[in-house]
Amino acid sequence: MLRVRGLRVALGGRVILRDVALAVAPGEVVALEGPSGAGKTTLLRAIAGLLPIEAGQVEAAARPALVFQQHALAGRLTAQGNVLVGALGRLGFWRPALRWWPAVETAAAAECLARVGLADCAGQRADRLSGGQRQRVAVARALMQRAPVLLADEPVASLDPENAAAVLALLRGLAAREGLAVLVALHQPDLAQRYADRRLRLEEGQLCPT
Repeated sequence: MLRVRGLRVALGGRVILRDVALAVAPGEVVALEGPSGAGKTTLLRAIAGLLPIEAGQVEAAARPALVFQQHALAGRLTAQGNVLVGALGRLGFWRPALRWWPAVETAAAAECLARVGLADCAGQRADRLSGGQRQRVAVARALMQRAPVLLADEPVASLDPENAAAVLALLRGLAAREGLAVLVALHQPDLAQRYADRRLRLEEGQLCPT
């Protein structure tokens, strides 16, 4: 479902990624490990289409969805309002600007919140949710994009151990139940070992044995 071949990315004249190749199958969770500055975030953003690729290919059934490290929610919007943002790619901006969402999308947002265990939080403002809940809303927003590939950039870096385990268990469950291909950057080897099917390590822009 996700295949990367010979990926090379350069930013500001400096090569960040060199000849990166990987694959993630449907239903699989792959952990991407490595030190700060190794290029993990750059790799995920390049796969998601947010950064230009100098060479190589990214093959996926549809554009992957990306969960950011700091969830990137709008605090004054409700949980459901933040999830609906995931539909902008297929709706455009004029309807949301008028605060008019199709009923089918509103129902889909509620379903996505239910899939991450937050059905009862749809009407709560994001800035009143806990850190773990906010990250779950971010996952629900990614699900709203209907992408078969889910990328997560250090999604538990700012969470306590209990919430970190809960979010990774959620990603593990979504992969297993819904056949999503999940690539998640982590800096905690113990969590990678517990929740990932495979582990990759990125150092100085290149993949190396774990």
